[in-house]
Amino acid sequence: MSDSAQTVQSELGSLPTWDLSDLYPEIDGPALQADLAELTGESEAFRARYEGKLAGLDGEALGTALETYEAIRERLDRIMSFAQLAYSGDVSDPEIGRFYQSMQETTNGISSRILFFTLELNRLPEEALAAKLAAAPRLARYRPWLRDLRALRPHQLADDLERLLHEKYVAGRGAWVRLFDESMAALRFPLDDRELTSTEILDKLTDPDAAVRKAAAESLGQVLGANVKLFSHITNTLAKDKEIEDNWRRFARPVSSRNLGNYVEDEVVDALVAAVRAAFPRLSHRYYALKAKWFGVERLPYWDRNAPLPDEERRRIPWAEARDTVLSAYAAFSGELAEVGRRFFDNPWIDAPVRPGKAPGAFAHPTVPSAHPYLLVNYQGRTRDVMTLAHELGHGVHQVLAGAQGHLMAETPLTLAETASVFGEMLTFRALLAAEADPIRRKVMLAQKVEDMLNTVVRQVAMHNFEAVVHDERRHGELLPERLGEIWLETQREALGPAVTLEGDYRHYWAYIPHFVHVPFYVYAYAFGDCLVNSLCAVYEDASAGFAARYLEMLRAGGTKRHKELLAPFGLDAADPAFWSRGLGVVGGFIDELEAMA
Repeated sequence: MSDSAQTVQSELGSLPTWDLSDLYPEIDGPALQADLAELTGESEAFRARYEGKLAGLDGEALGTALETYEAIRERLDRIMSFAQLAYSGDVSDPEIGRFYQSMQETTNGISSRILFFTLELNRLPEEALAAKLAAAPRLARYRPWLRDLRALRPHQLADDLERLLHEKYVAGRGAWVRLFDESMAALRFPLDDRELTSTEILDKLTDPDAAVRKAAAESLGQVLGANVKLFSHITNTLAKDKEIEDNWRRFARPVSSRNLGNYVEDEVVDALVAAVRAAFPRLSHRYYALKAKWFGVERLPYWDRNAPLPDEERRRIPWAEARDTVLSAYAAFSGELAEVGRRFFDNPWIDAPVRPGKAPGAFAHPTVPSAHPYLLVNYQGRTRDVMTLAHELGHGVHQVLAGAQGHLMAETPLTLAETASVFGEMLTFRALLAAEADPIRRKVMLAQKVEDMLNTVVRQVAMHNFEAVVHDERRHGELLPERLGEIWLETQREALGPAVTLEGDYRHYWAYIPHFVHVPFYVYAYAFGDCLVNSLCAVYEDASAGFAARYLEMLRAGGTKRHKELLAPFGLDAADPAFWSRGLGVVGGFIDELEAMA
């Protein structure tokens, strides 16, 4: 470890690492192997008992079958959660990579034996299923899950094709995702006399020294550029793979399958994207022009877009302080919210240090209701790292509260999954802002929040637009790396505006974005969640009585309710164009305040 890295570590204090033994004691250990053996037998018995027979079951018997299916799925997903978390902890370890691939292949083979169940459920006539639901409370409990499953009916293929796609995943799309992850983890970015990981080099883009930011930005772009053929090949292959499956499933547009998975209408997403694009001039364009004035230039070079302001506090925030800051903000809103959040710190459920081979970025993994979620962050003591912690803890708390719905109904669509995380960030920010009396520090805090919100709303919609163009053009042939770079620059320039200079190797920055590879069209969910939370906060400020209770009930609902049902108690409707304007107005209000300060 270098002297600078040791200094940073001492400033941050002791950082927690997770203990995955709550899932399994060790990789390839006897407990895991025993579960795999049992699940193999149980899946075979389940198929023998139920395949081809669902139509003849009464409601009570079908409910029993569904409970058995849920139990098998939960145990399978427990194994894959363990494998994925172990892999995320060190993507570069070949033995862990082998284990991860092996578990994908083994659990895929077991789950293929029970795949018939959901396919057969979807072939039941509406009238027959309605009669079974009406006659059996055991089955009726799963009504929301059945509703969501049957939304896929128009796009379901023949059983043999569904099984082929399911079994080929590990040697197709799954293999390309793994190639991306391991390739990114292996990259090193030179800066001075050090070789940095992607997490470390991205952190340097917020360094107080402009020369460091410039050198880091150029290093990031040059290394991505040197590997752009590989990342272009991965992107083209996965886009073509998606096109083929979308055509077979008769999806109208590349984004439609993601919207269906999020249980949100195409029109609602289109309205969100249109509202954000229309707001570019009064949000991002206006803010970056203001920031350029603060820096004494007409245009900001791209490496200064997220640069700290001249008056920004530059100390590293110790982990213990970050924990207390977030939990205090949660507690001021709801004691129960903070109590659930504290479990993550009182137990080894968080992996915080930056280390070679560890997955970059941050996430909250729900695992399964019989266990608990885990959080991964790469904590380096910046204010944004504290906000990331608040964000991921919001996910974790949401996942704990929704777990009572059971394994099949706990999962929340991406659009609503981002609600609790962004709300956690907003609680933390508002608590800090309310406690700050110094006008200079208040200005810095507002500017940081505006930049985070622009990154969450504006930049994510710009990335959504990048994906939309890439997937549309890929239908006419493979896209060369140069064209991918052009699309990236075009969509980023539209979003960020004339006050930011985008040039040179910035054209390769699309290549490090994992969402494009892991979950196509994920990114608009961030903008959806941010605007939704802004609207929720406006409701909270207008009438806070009873709000916390309604909010916690929304989180507890998990995947049992759609966005219309969840937002109705707050008087909100995402189908109303004014909904998005209200959310975007919060960002604009913060920029108004900054302009007044200037």
